[in-house]
Amino acid sequence: LRRSNVFDLIGSEARTIRERVGLVDTSVFSRFEVTGPNAEAWLDRLLAARLPAAGRARLAPMLGHDGRLKGDLTAFHWADGTYWLMGSYYLREFHLRWFADHAMPDAQVRDISDATTGFLLTGPAAGRVLQRCTHQQLDLPFMGCGELDVGMIRARVGRLSIAGELGFEIHCEAAEHATLRQSLLEAGRADGIAEVGYYALNSLRLEKSFGIWSHEFTQGYTPAMTGLDRWIAFDKGDFIGREAALAARQADRHPSTLVTLEIDATDADARGFEPIWHGNRRVGFVTSGGYGYTVRQSLAMAMVDRAFAQPGTALTVHVLGILRAARVVPPSPYDPEGTAMRAAANHGA
Repeated sequence: LRRSNVFDLIGSEARTIRERVGLVDTSVFSRFEVTGPNAEAWLDRLLAARLPAAGRARLAPMLGHDGRLKGDLTAFHWADGTYWLMGSYYLREFHLRWFADHAMPDAQVRDISDATTGFLLTGPAAGRVLQRCTHQQLDLPFMGCGELDVGMIRARVGRLSIAGELGFEIHCEAAEHATLRQSLLEAGRADGIAEVGYYALNSLRLEKSFGIWSHEFTQGYTPAMTGLDRWIAFDKGDFIGREAALAARQADRHPSTLVTLEIDATDADARGFEPIWHGNRRVGFVTSGGYGYTVRQSLAMAMVDRAFAQPGTALTVHVLGILRAARVVPPSPYDPEGTAMRAAANHGA
């Protein structure tokens, strides 16, 4: 439970993405294809977000009838009119049941999670590496998506990254996965590309205050508690959970909210469910934590009482039974303006 001999190895992977370019296997995500005459109408009712325009992607919360979260998905609208929903692989059966329970005629949902896979290519040199693999102009805008020839593979590519850097989610057929990996590693050799695992990715997303399902986002939370309400289009018309979520937001009846903490830890970091204190009063708990190698600080995301959620608030956190000083910090300790991930697609090319 303490920092082990992998601590520096994870740090090296995290710095690879921050300073150069890293490759992350995205087989751990589910993918659903939505087609048919009523695909748009069905998605508009299912998702709380406004649907992305053709050639765009968007973060898309999905709510239950009680206004609480059912999923934090990414919606892709490809130029051919096809939609994809992308989420956590371990939730795919849960999501499929939810889709089936709210099915609409002439809206077909196909689980392509095992047939389609891919990689996240991310870091300052990501655009340069990807440009070496294609004859096409790399001009995808931030949160854009489209088809691209990557080596010998016709891939679907989205311009986003949970690491908070310039990034491209590159999707291919499962049979093409090994070939795509080889092409990207070869193209990135001159820029010091390395394959990166999810411990490093967890560190990078904590530095951006990006929440994930089962930690910051669960069925027990409303969008307003987690900050996902900024993605909800309450004015777009009816969708599942709208009235309940709107009532909860207007009443402000949920006393807890999600914050980012810096913790004065030494040889261990918070992981989740550690109690948070203000004096002798317990005011919250950690949802997830780790070490931020870029900001050189032990970080955690936490659900705390709103009265103690202001940046600068001094708190304490139990980490492996030892009370550590902590303080609330503004979201995104690294690159709060989001400049890195919004860099031009051909940045560094």
